[in-house]
Amino acid sequence: MKRCLLSLAVMAALSGCSLIPDYQRPAAPVPSAWETGDQASASGTVLIGWQSFFKDPELQRLIAVALENNRDLRVAALTVEANRALYGIQRAEVYPQLDLNGNGSRMRMPADLSNSGESSITSQYSATVGVSWELDLFGRIASLREQALQEFLASDEARRGVQISLVANVASTYFTWQADQALLEVTRETLDTYEESLALTNRSFEVGVASSLELSQARTAVETARVRLAQYRRFVAQDRNALTALLGQAAPQLPAQSASLNQQLLAELPVGLPSEVLYQRPDILQAEYQLRAVNASIGAAKAAFFPSISLTGAGGTASSDLDGLFGSGSEYWSFTPSISVPIFRAGALKASLDYAEIIKNQQVAQYEGAIQTAFQEVADGLVARETYIEQVNAQRALLETSEDYYRLADRRYRTGIDSYLTVLDAQRQLFEARQGAVTDRLSQLISEVNLYKALGGGWYEAQPPEVREPEA
Repeated sequence: MKRCLLSLAVMAALSGCSLIPDYQRPAAPVPSAWETGDQASASGTVLIGWQSFFKDPELQRLIAVALENNRDLRVAALTVEANRALYGIQRAEVYPQLDLNGNGSRMRMPADLSNSGESSITSQYSATVGVSWELDLFGRIASLREQALQEFLASDEARRGVQISLVANVASTYFTWQADQALLEVTRETLDTYEESLALTNRSFEVGVASSLELSQARTAVETARVRLAQYRRFVAQDRNALTALLGQAAPQLPAQSASLNQQLLAELPVGLPSEVLYQRPDILQAEYQLRAVNASIGAAKAAFFPSISLTGAGGTASSDLDGLFGSGSEYWSFTPSISVPIFRAGALKASLDYAEIIKNQQVAQYEGAIQTAFQEVADGLVARETYIEQVNAQRALLETSEDYYRLADRRYRTGIDSYLTVLDAQRQLFEARQGAVTDRLSQLISEVNLYKALGGGWYEAQPPEVREPEA
């Protein structure tokens, strides 16, 4: 027995060899920095939490509700817990398995089957502690455990990605609702103006001052505004439905007078950003953890070429009498080591290794593709930030000019200097300028939200937690 224990200790000491290839993070196939904006060092570049980035209290409340109730986020969180459980199952394979068993049996032997020619009753009772253990001499089990760990970490990054997308979607939908509310109000005011002009034109037509063409044009402007009014009413209702789906519950009655789109609704993002910040994006971290998992699976595939050794032992007591089960002399034990050496598998082991290596190359390409996509998203966001400032300012200037044009055209028409056609043109241009001012501001806000999302922001509230980054 002592020799068996000594052999077991030696084998345990030999176990732990790993055939997992050394992991090397693939080089990022993108420039070290974006062309837009001043450059900054990677150290000190920290994104603010979503409560600090989104300044509107109503929006903050909606985001908090969504994070609590959104079903997609809940599914992602449960997926993480499921992968945590799978990792726990795989981790347990490293340790010996202990089982406690108790058995008892009584059997009557008929006389014609008994050697003595008489019927007899035999009994057997046992209490046993069993041990089974596969020695992981070549790291197969350890490789599978590492693979399960990396898959669990990847699922956690996927959950973080769902959360970031949820925060951005709630913000974008909320801003869209505000813009549609503003456009609805602009359309109502424009319709009132058109109806006043129609009434004035109708009176002029009755006295022979306005022509039937001018009357028809005025009616066309009124009906066009009514079409837009119905359209924006539909958009506002659909925005509420979209918020309901994101919040995971009925959307609250949003205030009629919410924060204006022209207010400072978002905090400033860092101007100079190195491309290293992309490594904190959850989709890139997820891709790297998946790459590490595939790398670990190669170690398991290599270990399958080598022998597997299993140790099985049992010890306990046995007796033909229940009263003597724990009596003196009833002890027994057994020790059964086994070894399995793969000889012929028709190429299955080689195919399994080839498959693991191909999947790794595929995962490398996906990882590099994720970095390239992230780089493009941030680059587009930085360009949009610069150009939208110019566009919004130009649109506001156009709005002021259109207002002056309308006031002047209306005054000249009422004094008989210009025709009603000039007034209609001024009204149309003013309506389009007011719409453009709202839609351009909405596009600017959404582009800022998308840039915040592209940089990996929105996964914590106020203070950044400790970042878990894979070692290179």
